[in-house]
Parts: sequence; structure tokens; C-alpha cells
Amino acid sequence: MEELLELYQTMGISPAVYAYGEKALEGLKDRFAAIDRVAEYNQAKVLRAMQKNRVSAACFVPTSGYGYDDLGRDTLERVYADVFHTESALVRPQITCGTHALTVALSANLLPGDELLSPVGLPYDTLQEVIGIRESPCSLAEYGVVYRQVDLLPDGSFDYEGIRKAINPKTKLITIQRSKGYATRPTFSTSQIGELIAFCKSIKPDVLVMVDNCYGEFVETMEPSDVGADMTVGSLIKNPGGGLAPIGGYICGTRECVDRCAYRLSAPGLGKEVGANLGLMTSLYQGFFLAPTVTASAEKGAVFAANLYEPLGFRCVPNATESRHDIIQAVELGSEEGMIAFCKGIQAAAPVDSFATPYPSDMPGYSDKVIMAAGAFVQGSSIELSADGPIRPPYAVYFQGGLTWCSAKLGILMSLQKMVDAGLVSL
Repeated sequence: MEELLELYQTMGISPAVYAYGEKALEGLKDRFAAIDRVAEYNQAKVLRAMQKNRVSAACFVPTSGYGYDDLGRDTLERVYADVFHTESALVRPQITCGTHALTVALSANLLPGDELLSPVGLPYDTLQEVIGIRESPCSLAEYGVVYRQVDLLPDGSFDYEGIRKAINPKTKLITIQRSKGYATRPTFSTSQIGELIAFCKSIKPDVLVMVDNCYGEFVETMEPSDVGADMTVGSLIKNPGGGLAPIGGYICGTRECVDRCAYRLSAPGLGKEVGANLGLMTSLYQGFFLAPTVTASAEKGAVFAANLYEPLGFRCVPNATESRHDIIQAVELGSEEGMIAFCKGIQAAAPVDSFATPYPSDMPGYSDKVIMAAGAFVQGSSIELSADGPIRPPYAVYFQGGLTWCSAKLGILMSLQKMVDAGLVSL
């Protein structure tokens, strides 16, 4: 459409970059249709849970102080439990981020002398200080929790024999990170996670399994809680918040595990009974309602990104044709300059702070300098258009988000435009 091309040109997109993107889109109709079918199923699942639990306008009433008898909070947690098919759920604005939710789940269900096992290699950077892999005050290691890990095989699959040898009588909890984090390994499908959980429980039936589900919610029709996870954990400023939740996290799982998490989040004896909603219920409900379609938009953006960058010689994880199990697209750009150019494009395409220029800097919880592009309505929200990565080989940038497919498309085109302008890509 000529009018759209002219508008894009005023925003800095050249006709060559636009044409390159349109050519890539020609082969993606079937992929996008499949994504839409998953979104439709998940939308019906969320809607059914809201109707079953009689969500009403009374659920949006603000509460303060202790938050006793908070109808909206308690109903939302039943909605989450029904969508994730679990006995219980903890969904709170008092959980500040995904790392906080994971910390609550781990510290609530591990005692001194227990062993934590990661069968999928090194956890995400911010969780390393939580565990004590990198020394930090109040880490699990400081409280006497032992940690061990089994690395993935070179092809990214599970080392089942290594896992068998690692599980022992002290192994209390197994943590599985679904998404790749700041690594260039594959993201695991729900079925792969189910196979791993079944294997671990066949060796030690009473072992607890927690899945870090960040970035994976609603990408498939099933969640890790459907395939045996005792706890499924995530952030509300990622997929399940639908771009509207301003803060929060969730833990869905067995009643015993979730109750312990509630005691850890608040205090022993108080648990889920306290925690005011502070007027955030409308955003949390509406965001969760929109989450399946918002997630679908972000996934389309990730597929589009791989199909733009892979033909130009950049390694993409997943590649342009692989199935998707989260919304993250890793692109190995090979240099710090490439990461900066890419992130400049994402920032320039944002609705907020588009005039800002991202550069690498030190950030809490990371051992390397990190560059982040995120012109978001909610600070740090990675369901919104964003890109980031640590400045270290192979200089991979991690693109995710896009509240609408159209904004995700523009973001990827703008990233490519900045690469072209910097002389790092020739079309």
C-alpha cells in the first residue's frame, strides 16, 4: 500500500527495507494462521475460567491495608488456577518481577541441607545470585541449600544419564528454565518438559519440580502445569499481563507448594489472607484476558525477525522454520556494534522514549554490561516491544514482545534499517 510506504519513509524506513520485509511475509501466512489458532484456543480457555469463577465488577474494587476478604484478588487466583489446571495459585502485585516470583517459590520449598538441581544447565543471570552461584547476601547457598546442575548435551537436548546420576536422596527440588534466557540454546516445548519431569519423578517420585515459565505462557495450548510441574512460575509484565499489568508475578501449583509460597511472601500464619490489591485488579484481569492475543502478536514478530535476519547470514535461535515455544528471538549479530544498531532500531520504533539512544551499561544482577531497548508503557515490560542482551560473545540480541503485530513488524524493520544505516548489512 503506497500510503503505508510513504508513512514508513517519514519514520525512517527505506523502500528497500520495506520491500525486503514484504517479501519475507509472503511465506508466513500459514505460520501466522497456526499462531492464531493457538491464540483462539487459549482465549476461550481464559474466558471460560473467568465465567466459571463469576468475575464481576465487584472484583475490580480497590483494597488497601491488610487486604482481608479481597474478592478480586481471591477470584483472580482461582481464575489462574483454572487456566493452568492447578490446585492453587498465588497472583500478587507484591511480587515485583519474575526473579522475585522464582525466589519466593525456591526459598519457600527448600530448607537448609536440601539440594536444588538444574538439569538444563546454568540458570538465567539474575537467578544465579539468588541460588548463590555468584555470591550474594541472602542467597539460598547462604542458608545452606546445596546446588548442582547437569549441562545440556551439545545439541541442546537433556543429558538423561547425567541427570540420573545427579539425583540423590537430598535432591528436594528440580528447577527447569523453559526459555533460553541469555543463552543460545533451544527453548523447551511443553511436551519436552513433560518428558523431563516424568523421567526425574521416575527416579525420585517425591521430588518437587518448578518450571520457570517466563516468556512461554500461551504460546502453546498446554502449560508446564499440565505435564506434571508442581509449580509453574512467571511474571505479569511478560505474557500473562497482556501489556496492561503494571507489576506482579504468579505461582500456580499444588496447594501445599503454593501455601508455602504465600507464607514466604507475607509471613508464617498469614499466607494468602493478606495483600491488598491497591486498585490494580482491572489491569490484572483485563491484561490476562488479552494475554493470548497479545502473546500471538509477539510470537508473529519473533517469526518475522528470524525470517528477515537468517537469510542475511545471521544465526537465529530458533531458526526461521523451527516451531516456537516462547516469544523470544535470539539473533547472533557478531559484534557489539551490531547489538547497538539493532537496539537503536527497536527503541526508535517504540511509542515511549523513541528519542532515547540505548547503550550498554552495568545492571543489577548481571555480571556483564547489558544493552536494553524498551520504550514501554510499563517500565521493563518485555511483552512490549523490546530487545536486550549482555555484551559478550556471540553478541546475541534477544528480541521479544509487541503489543500488536503491526508494532512488532515496525520494530523489526527499524532494527534492520539501523543495521543497514551503520553499514553492517547489505540488502
